[in-house]
Amino acid sequence: MSESHALDGAHRHCQSLQDALGRFRRDGLGRIADWAVHLAGVLPGGGRLLAAGNGGSAAQAQHLTAELVGRYRRERPAFSAISLHAETSSVTAIGNDYGFEHVYARQVAAHGRPGDVLVLMSTSGRSANLITAAVAGRAAGMRVWAMTGPGPNPLAEAADDALCIDADTTATVQEAHLVAVHLLCESFDTVISHSPAPTAAAAAPARAVAAHRSVS
Repeated sequence: MSESHALDGAHRHCQSLQDALGRFRRDGLGRIADWAVHLAGVLPGGGRLLAAGNGGSAAQAQHLTAELVGRYRRERPAFSAISLHAETSSVTAIGNDYGFEHVYARQVAAHGRPGDVLVLMSTSGRSANLITAAVAGRAAGMRVWAMTGPGPNPLAEAADDALCIDADTTATVQEAHLVAVHLLCESFDTVISHSPAPTAAAAAPARAVAAHRSVS
């Protein structure tokens, strides 16, 4: 009897994931493609991606940055991507001195530059430290993207754009987020493989203009 119940639960979980991915495929793939095109205009020119999350979403954010610094499938240059939660000394120092709500916002203020991208992942879309980070990112001139569970939610509203996964459970949202991370990396690689590589001379002025704007 217990084995039958376990199997029924596994089938229900798989069906929930299949349904969520079907909705994501129908409603979210265009957003992922848009993000990939935008990212391909930022990272090869010297821009940076910052990412953060809590718990399982922190692991998902770190998965994304690892794929960009290392590689996804094909060989390509390394790109600048930092997982803010992995800066453990900064996280604990900021949490101790300013409170947990500011552990990411403080780092965004330190590392984010105009034109950079900030990716924030939350199954609920209600984590105060991520909402505060989104506000800090937009104030710094960054492009802020959120991956959340069902919308509307406060994090999606605080970001420039959001992918809201319509699913019933936290586990299913996180599983769909992993698919979204892989699709973003795959689409990004596809775009840059068909784009001319920026020269150092072209990249430097772009970053210099961004830096000038940040102090003007």
